[in-house]
Amino acid sequence: MSKSRVIGSEFVEQTRARGLNFLEVFPGDIVTAVAKETAARINIEFHDGPIEKPAPLRTDGNTATRRALYRRAPKWIAPKAVVNTRAQRFSKISIIGSGGVGTNLAHLAANHHLAAEITLIDIVPGLAAANALDLNHCSGITNTAARVTGSENLEDVSGSHVVVVTAGRARTPGMTRTDLVNTNKRVIRQVGNVLKTQAPDAIVIVVTNPLDDMTLEMVRCTGFDRNKVIGMAGTLDSSRFRHALAKAAGVSVADVSAVALGNHGDDMVPVTSTATVRGRSLESYLNEEAIAACVDDAITGGGQVVALKKSGSAVFAPAHAVIELLDHIRGAKAGSIPVSVLLNGEYGINGVVLGVPTHLGINGVIEIEELDLSNTEVEALLKAAAAIQARLAAS
Repeated sequence: MSKSRVIGSEFVEQTRARGLNFLEVFPGDIVTAVAKETAARINIEFHDGPIEKPAPLRTDGNTATRRALYRRAPKWIAPKAVVNTRAQRFSKISIIGSGGVGTNLAHLAANHHLAAEITLIDIVPGLAAANALDLNHCSGITNTAARVTGSENLEDVSGSHVVVVTAGRARTPGMTRTDLVNTNKRVIRQVGNVLKTQAPDAIVIVVTNPLDDMTLEMVRCTGFDRNKVIGMAGTLDSSRFRHALAKAAGVSVADVSAVALGNHGDDMVPVTSTATVRGRSLESYLNEEAIAACVDDAITGGGQVVALKKSGSAVFAPAHAVIELLDHIRGAKAGSIPVSVLLNGEYGINGVVLGVPTHLGINGVIEIEELDLSNTEVEALLKAAAAIQARLAAS
């Protein structure tokens, strides 16, 4: 380096956005206190440079073309996502609601060694304690070091780094997420009032439906900053959208890149303009009718589960979606992830919680990423915001 740099927080955030977990500091560089604080918060390390880099591989044109064509062939297998093994482990995760989603989430969190302590809380006498004991009995097989406890007392969230709220009434066939507003709002208020006194520094992940409305209610009743309260929905909706696209295109889900934004419901916005299959636009694999069917499948995916199940809603996919959020928060994965968050001017929307691409870190939301959406997608996002505002005004 011929010129010294002043390394501020923007350098650190750019490093995280590129999927790296270290930043190279050359002799003479000045690292600001804010940069050090930001690096500690999002788990980025400073390495003394220059770091010796391997010589670049030189590939002739024929080989490069052959590899590009092979990537589009049916035999190509997408590489597995890289997981940072130095990611932070939470001291305590509390899960409020020991039903299907909560119990599956606790099981996954324990098996992934995400926390030293996992607390399940449910108002049904003995339910959380029974599920906790059952999960602890798994440790003789899984060798997990996580200790799972069960409780009926909300105040046992004390000391939590993350609190996941799954409690509330589930949908039944014919019921929309909106039908749950007034019932589950009371649950959120009860939980929020306890969180602001017993876990004031916790990151809160809301799973309770209608998710966007309940996330906003959680922000209001706790008084927490918006970076501390997020909804899980966009992650789950995007997974359903990718599954539908992969099935229609006849490829592995790992070959598909796509996100769903907006409301977790009928006003969802599966984004087709930026979606790709094996690095190419959707139109390279699917016709307009097939793409529209995939969009509809993503929007109605949760309802399909409810209709088949007759009683209750999805449990496995929502639990995995929360694990994805936790991995981004603790630094195991990098890049943006769609979550529901209170918007403050982003996408031209204020005062409404919607699913948008977001960078997460150990203290919650770091940055909201604004995608270059098509005009139709922007209009759909504004429509979703208007629908939520109307629903809140009526409730």
